[in-house]
Amino acid sequence: MAPLVLHAGKTNKNAFKTLIVAEFSGVKVDLVENFEMGVSNKTPEFLRWNPIGKVPVLETPEGPIFESNAIARYVTKLKADNPLYGSSLIDYVKASLISSSLQCLLAHIEQWIDFATLEIDANIGGWLRPRFGRAPYLPPAEEATISSLKRGLDALNTYLASNTYLVGDSVTLADIILTCNLYMGFSRIMTKSFTSEFPHVERYFWTLVNQPNFKKVLGEVKQTESVPPVESGKKPAQTKEKAKLKVEPKKEVKKEKEPPKAEVAAAVEEEAAPKPKAKNPLDLLPPSPMILDDWKRLYSNTKTNFREVAIKGFWDMYDPEGYSLWFCDYKYNDENTVSFVTLNKVGGFLQRMDLARKYAFGKMLIIGSTPPFKVKGLWLFRGQEIPQFIIDECYDMELYEWKKVDISDKAQKERASQMIEDAEPFEGEALLDAKCFK
Repeated sequence: MAPLVLHAGKTNKNAFKTLIVAEFSGVKVDLVENFEMGVSNKTPEFLRWNPIGKVPVLETPEGPIFESNAIARYVTKLKADNPLYGSSLIDYVKASLISSSLQCLLAHIEQWIDFATLEIDANIGGWLRPRFGRAPYLPPAEEATISSLKRGLDALNTYLASNTYLVGDSVTLADIILTCNLYMGFSRIMTKSFTSEFPHVERYFWTLVNQPNFKKVLGEVKQTESVPPVESGKKPAQTKEKAKLKVEPKKEVKKEKEPPKAEVAAAVEEEAAPKPKAKNPLDLLPPSPMILDDWKRLYSNTKTNFREVAIKGFWDMYDPEGYSLWFCDYKYNDENTVSFVTLNKVGGFLQRMDLARKYAFGKMLIIGSTPPFKVKGLWLFRGQEIPQFIIDECYDMELYEWKKVDISDKAQKERASQMIEDAEPFEGEALLDAKCFK
């Protein structure tokens, strides 16, 4: 077979996908020497291969292939019965011959490839691109991108809590693509303080990058110690107050194989920066005598006589015109058969509710000493309804039944008080755990 030649920079994470696949598959792929981003990919020959000039591009006997996931699939399927895909090239092409279980396996691999591309890679790129001057730097847009990335990482973290790999019991193409996408985040912008929220993702990433076939391509991977600063001239105008803030000087850290900024920017796809968020409608509501931060401080600082101090203080502060209380009950409690998975599920929900921190307080109870465990909650929201932006942005909301608390009903008011103070037993059952959103 004629040699396969990959055109990309030596530190391009999208090229790494194909090179790692080649190591697993025993397929020889030669990386072009002296490839220079911004020069080599602008030649007439390269533009005939890929008219928009993006890398990587793979030269094959049948012609060039571009788009990194497509190239990785092609190389994977060159080896018959490649465990990275679970079937031979012939069986993959002749789908009618594939058993239903194998079709499901392939679908799951494709599912995670799409997830790695749309939920992880797109958001890491959206965070990096403005900081390298490849898109306008808008703090509200960055905040939205980081929130979307956290949502994807949290979903991944929950899945990996009970799975070593994405599909089955060994590395597949999905793991290779996801790990290469995560590599850009870990090595360039996601600090330890950021990733520590997702311990199962951390375990998964460091396990894979230290496997021999990954390590041969990636080398020694080191996590970034800081978020890259916005390039000079791209920062938004500062207010006088912000200008007074001091920023600690970054430590000088010697980094190995740090890719040039041009290649980092080239490794993420171009897209328009999101528009700045409009003013939240909740900020336009009439002022309320209840100051949410005052209640949160009272809750956090009350260590003794909680019922007499904090609960009484809550009802003294509560403004039924400016705020509303809601009970929530998880719809699928029969699925909560594993304690740590249930706890991770609730923890993920609270992380995704971070966008509502300015307007909400919540308590979530995990109830029961034996499975299935029940998940119930109490939430305080600004306004008379559950804010629409929370319903739109936090997909967990639809997993719960929501009922507005009628505080004129003494039983409902007492139930709310018990949930705030983690009363045990709660409704006759032990508490496995209680989590607070504040």
